[in-house]
Amino acid sequence: MIGKLKQNLLVACLVISSVTVFYLGRHAMECHHRIEEHSQPGGILLLSALGGNMRTTSRTSQNLTTPFVYNKDMPLIFIGGVPRSGTTLMRAMLDAHPEVRCGEETRVIPRILAMKQMWSRSGREKMRLDEAGVTDEVLDAAMQAFLLEIIVKHGEPANFLCNKDPFALKSLSYLAKIFPRAKFVLMIRDGRASVHSMISRKVTIAGFDLGSYRDCLTKWNRAIETMYTQCLEAADKCLPLHYEQLVLHPEKWMRTLLKFLDIPWNDAVLHHEELIGKAGGVSLSKVERSTDQVIKPVNVEALSKWVGKIPADVVRDMAVIAPMLSRLGYDPHANPPNYGRPDPKVLDNTRRIQKSAEKQNPI
Repeated sequence: MIGKLKQNLLVACLVISSVTVFYLGRHAMECHHRIEEHSQPGGILLLSALGGNMRTTSRTSQNLTTPFVYNKDMPLIFIGGVPRSGTTLMRAMLDAHPEVRCGEETRVIPRILAMKQMWSRSGREKMRLDEAGVTDEVLDAAMQAFLLEIIVKHGEPANFLCNKDPFALKSLSYLAKIFPRAKFVLMIRDGRASVHSMISRKVTIAGFDLGSYRDCLTKWNRAIETMYTQCLEAADKCLPLHYEQLVLHPEKWMRTLLKFLDIPWNDAVLHHEELIGKAGGVSLSKVERSTDQVIKPVNVEALSKWVGKIPADVVRDMAVIAPMLSRLGYDPHANPPNYGRPDPKVLDNTRRIQKSAEKQNPI
């Protein structure tokens, strides 16, 4: 009898042990699966955390109780170029689209990218990081996570999120590596116009001597060459877009751009000025120097303001100082240049702006 009881107890213990091992094993597998899922940079943002009384977000058409999931495989858009090349206008026109959100410059994104670039270029620093276990894979995952958090959370969610920090495209190749579905828009402008704009408007840019047209044009040439070369290497992921052509023919080039980005056409991109400051529209920064210009409809006022303002010795040496002008299709000896004729609508916009200025400042 006692032997039978011991046998039954032993069987019971074996059954309980087997069941326990089974559930522990299953739980361990589930935990491993969850860890793998969350090892990809990204996250979930509850739309209800945005506040307000809206039932849905205007850029996603999602109910506020629906989580907004984001990760490195999102179709991100990066807009860049040398400052004063139309990057703010470009992002404002895209921001007018109901499915796109760019927002203001973050300023931190190009700085963290520059820091990563510095680590990679220094053989000694890279060796130290590798020895510490901070490998390229670790850094890439950290960069993905950091950049995603900034891009996603510094504005409202949208089907297409975009970042506009001009010098971020100095790291275009690296961004294309860590965000495989990202696309890039490189804004290109006549370097003489960009430099005159930064000097006349006193726009401080690290490394540019605003007291010297020669120095600024040299730095412009170096910066645009770096970005343009990477843009060409990225092939179907990067679209070079000339500022002059955008303002002369906005509908043609916005249609080209939206097709490139796989975003459906919407007429709102041609009327960004009507959506400034409105919910789901265009949010502008009070401290960005281009804000006072993009509040106007697309016009050609700024195209040739640089003519007659650049010192004669710099004009004489222009082809040598800035060889990228010719490479990008600009005539370094044309003063003034012929960028082309504007569309009738753009011409009307320009005339209305000029008449308004005359009324405000009568002679």
